[in-house]
Amino acid sequence: MIINSLLDTDLYKFTMMQVVLHHFPGAQVEYRFKCRNEGVDLVPCIDEILDEIDHLCTLRFRERELEYLRSLRFIKSDFVDFLGLFRMNKKYVTVAPSEKGNGEIDILIRGPWLHTILFEIPLLAIVNEVWFRRAARIPDYAEGRRRLDEKIALVTGNPELAELRIADYGSRRRFSRLWHEEVLLECKKKLGAHFSGTSNVLYAMQHGVLPLGTMAHEYLQACQALGPRLRDSQIFGFEMWAREYRGDLGIALADVFGMDAFLRDFDLYFCKLFDGARHDSGDPFEWGERLIAHYEANRVDPRTKTLVFSDALTFPLAIELFMRFRDRAKIAFGVGTNLTNDLGYTPLQIVIKMVRCNGQPVAKLSDTPSKNMCDDEAYLQYLRQVFEIRS
Repeated sequence: MIINSLLDTDLYKFTMMQVVLHHFPGAQVEYRFKCRNEGVDLVPCIDEILDEIDHLCTLRFRERELEYLRSLRFIKSDFVDFLGLFRMNKKYVTVAPSEKGNGEIDILIRGPWLHTILFEIPLLAIVNEVWFRRAARIPDYAEGRRRLDEKIALVTGNPELAELRIADYGSRRRFSRLWHEEVLLECKKKLGAHFSGTSNVLYAMQHGVLPLGTMAHEYLQACQALGPRLRDSQIFGFEMWAREYRGDLGIALADVFGMDAFLRDFDLYFCKLFDGARHDSGDPFEWGERLIAHYEANRVDPRTKTLVFSDALTFPLAIELFMRFRDRAKIAFGVGTNLTNDLGYTPLQIVIKMVRCNGQPVAKLSDTPSKNMCDDEAYLQYLRQVFEIRS
């Protein structure tokens, strides 16, 4: 089966889940799946996807896995105790052909946030691997290895890049579980000090690398429904995060309402409180310049802060960004699809996004409009008005 451990997911799922347990245990949410590729027929994959979900819902955290989580400084003991009782429940997930009849499928996840938050990453990994079992029945691993070696050589062969650090963020859109592990081990071996870690908690535990991650879009989206008022929802989300982690996990996500809205809310207090911010949409060079200028305007030395780039990164783009910003801030890179699904086939651009919380629409309005996802146009317009988003 594709998923054989509940740790086979991204770290930020656990960091957000801990906040949910401690602060929003009664929240009810809804997530929806979307494939951004045109002409991809996923309907023949449904039965296999459902079989994989059945297996996923039989898994429990093993004692070794719980002890590993307990060893992480920012994971609290009561949360690990909860995970010891936790099991995913397939009653919260439905998979069916889209009513459009064009090969798309509808995946709906609906239920308590605390009990549905872990579905996203394994479900995306399942859809990917099931699809590529059909689309690439005899995978060209030789080509994948050639491409990987070529990328690694770009970094290791240049002394100017001695401080460049790259992490694996590729769990959700990987070609397969086995290929993901091979890529990670090759990066650990050949990149050496250039390899900073992985978002995948299972591989971090098994292979002795650093697990990486803080928050995802769903956290700040849910705060639109959970905070005192919509206009303050981003501030509320950052405050609750700081209350939970007390200085740990200090990378803020910058693009749930776009960069303009982020900078309005990310005042001197948050500039000093958080270690940095993560870019996930829009022009990365413009984003970096604006964030550095914002730190300087707030009398904060940007060289003490971390800029994390994670949007559709390739190795050449990471190198270009590093050369632009290396002497002006701390720079980190998380490479996803281009690292774990680059064997010469067109990768699936699939996402699962939260669309409702406590019955209320929630949305992401990023600086890349194609990434926006909401099922209520009236709410989107209201959100734009409240956060003064003109595009």
